[in-house]
Amino acid sequence: MTGTVGLLGMGLVLIHLQSQVTASVSEPNEESGQRGKAIYEQTCLPCHQADAGGVPGMNPPLQKSPYVQGAPSKLIRIILQGLNDGVEINGETYSNPMPPFSTVLKDQEIADVLSYLRSNFGNRAGPISQSQVSLIRQSLKK
Repeated sequence: MTGTVGLLGMGLVLIHLQSQVTASVSEPNEESGQRGKAIYEQTCLPCHQADAGGVPGMNPPLQKSPYVQGAPSKLIRIILQGLNDGVEINGETYSNPMPPFSTVLKDQEIADVLSYLRSNFGNRAGPISQSQVSLIRQSLKK
């Protein structure tokens, strides 16, 4: 019984966290877009390329990407924790590990670069806020 109550409580916490992450989306501004582009060029471009097309078999494309356009919480976790598992996109597998950026990028920097990605390279998804990144970062510490 205690285990069931604990799992129920954990589920409610996760639902609450997801609703906070979804609710705290803000509109991007020009300054955020410029910062996001600069971070992309410095941090992401070496692996994902200038056109965000990736490298076949190694680094996945970020153009029109279901990962980039999908749930903000999943994308934020990938940036914070990295990705060691191969991913399949449009029938092609990409296997080069991505390092975590949790110690490299601050929450606002992650929000800026992800918002930039989500509104460029053929992606049409809403921006990500600093508070969304902060919530996910805090949840990963628990």
